Amino acid sequence: MSGCSSTGSMSKADKKFAKAEYETAIKLYQDDIKKGKDVANANYKIAEAYRMSNRLPQSETYYQAALEAGNKREDAKFYYGMALKANAKYDEAANQFNAYAAAGGKNANLIARAKREAANVQKATELLNTPTYMEVTNVQPVNSTASEYAPVMKGDELVFSSSRGNKTYAGNGEGFNDIFAIKFDDAEAMTGGTVRGFDNQINLSDTHDAAATFSKDGNTVIFARGNTGSKKGTLNVDLFISRFKNGVWSEPKMISVNDKRAWDSSPAFSPDGTTLYFSSDRKGGQGGNDIWKTTLDASGRFSAPQNLGPEINTPGNENFPFVAPDGTLYISSDGHPGLGMLDLYRIENGKPVNLGAPINSNADDFAPFIKDKDQGLFSSNRAGGAGGDDIYSFKKKKPKLVTFYLEGAVNLKEDKKSAVPAANQKVLLKDKAGKTVQEVVTDAQGKFSLKLDTAASYSVIAEKDKYITDKKAITTIGKTPPQAQLQNEMNDIRLSTVLTLDKIVVGKAFEVKDINYDYNQYAIRQDAAVNLDSLVMFLNDNPKITIELSSHTDARGKDDFNMKLSQQRAQAAVDYIVSKGIDKSRITAKGYGESKLKNKCKNNVKCTEAEHEKNRRTEFKVTKIAQ
Repeated sequence: MSGCSSTGSMSKADKKFAKAEYETAIKLYQDDIKKGKDVANANYKIAEAYRMSNRLPQSETYYQAALEAGNKREDAKFYYGMALKANAKYDEAANQFNAYAAAGGKNANLIARAKREAANVQKATELLNTPTYMEVTNVQPVNSTASEYAPVMKGDELVFSSSRGNKTYAGNGEGFNDIFAIKFDDAEAMTGGTVRGFDNQINLSDTHDAAATFSKDGNTVIFARGNTGSKKGTLNVDLFISRFKNGVWSEPKMISVNDKRAWDSSPAFSPDGTTLYFSSDRKGGQGGNDIWKTTLDASGRFSAPQNLGPEINTPGNENFPFVAPDGTLYISSDGHPGLGMLDLYRIENGKPVNLGAPINSNADDFAPFIKDKDQGLFSSNRAGGAGGDDIYSFKKKKPKLVTFYLEGAVNLKEDKKSAVPAANQKVLLKDKAGKTVQEVVTDAQGKFSLKLDTAASYSVIAEKDKYITDKKAITTIGKTPPQAQLQNEMNDIRLSTVLTLDKIVVGKAFEVKDINYDYNQYAIRQDAAVNLDSLVMFLNDNPKITIELSSHTDARGKDDFNMKLSQQRAQAAVDYIVSKGIDKSRITAKGYGESKLKNKCKNNVKCTEAEHEKNRRTEFKVTKIAQ
């Protein structure tokens, strides 16, 4: 095997690793590294030991050291990416997944997973930045320096699993798992109370007993038990059932849905008790642990388990299903787009939806108990807990609300005169589709105010006969401050704009900025097209006017060539505008060559480039106003 020493015999570390006594194996491999003994393999085995005992973040530096020391294992490269992801190093993880997939190794399954994970981590930042308004609280009376997880409510008691036992499990250095219960002094606040062992029939000293689910009447429990290996034909975890009769729990028995060749755990009854969901790595799934379900008939017999399929299950791990009172299925998964390791998901229309931060983190977030969509419990080994896995509550807090207002002004501008306020001027607010959604009239000072929706785009328009219509784009998208920056429960945010209505004067020229052409060419460049689009908008907003569009050159070059080139340029601009839907009878092309210079730069007059540039321009002027 890959863990063999150079002498061909299994080392003491390899033997512990093979027995899944990972905590002991880690210490022995660390001793090997200190001695310089098979460093690449020892680092790899330490990384694997951390990963296989569900401590993936701690494996990162060991995978990296193994690869740098020359370890050639393909899976090391993949799981190094998973460890980077678990430590919220999303860009580095994506690079590692992409590099591994591009290398074209022999493990087709891991290559496919690497491609999937590379896509998944790209969505982590979006998930982090999407507000959920959830508030997460550590349930302190339950948690200890050991691990606490898999919370469920049974009547007025919280039942959970914990590794706080005295006997140490060699796999991860923690105690064996047992099932516990607590009745809080204050059930609403989840404070006070004393933890007790659930029942001696269910909690055995030499097995892991965990992840309980109860029937609706509370008299049937199904839970996961990790056996000692002494029972033939079973692997390390199976599902057991016990019933409460005459004041005692019956001796637990394995249920028929167990697969002797598979790991079966994290059971969950549906609210009506007729369906049992659970997690298993049995054959017939998508890979890793999958969510399966079985139904119970009137006699309490289980049907053949059914896999929930590839929309819910992935080549990664799905476990700890839970069905909320409204029938919605929740799962934990590390195979869908998430923030690190296991994340919590709600199944909507058959597809998982990530519950987002702060419920999810780059750590393991799993084992949900949902009271309703806005509150519940879950488990996490995130930083800041009491130790190992902790149980947390979540509740949707009332978000601070924002109301947007547009505070504006409309001015009238006569030719060569300063602008004056436009009193009693109608102003229209139109949505993105061009539909008028509000209409107001300015006051005596030309001021107006409009209430806007959040995350919406608008146009605000003022138009007056014999004046050029003015229109401004307004958006509230991306302008809502983070919740932490809002001071009050209700917050007003005011945007501002000024609309100016220029008096239409026949023959007055307006320059269209930045209409550039390639040297001695007249084709419309892409950058010029953007600016001509504003003229198209102007003509649409002012349907009664007809214009002349003119092109001008500087004095360099022959006069007749400049005249011809300017006419071609003006016509190209007009053709572009007509192609955008403007009636060709409303616009005329006119090339003036160098006949209307704006400064002294005539033929044979020495001028700077900036002075010549002033003469190279495109203008339009109103030639007619329809009555």
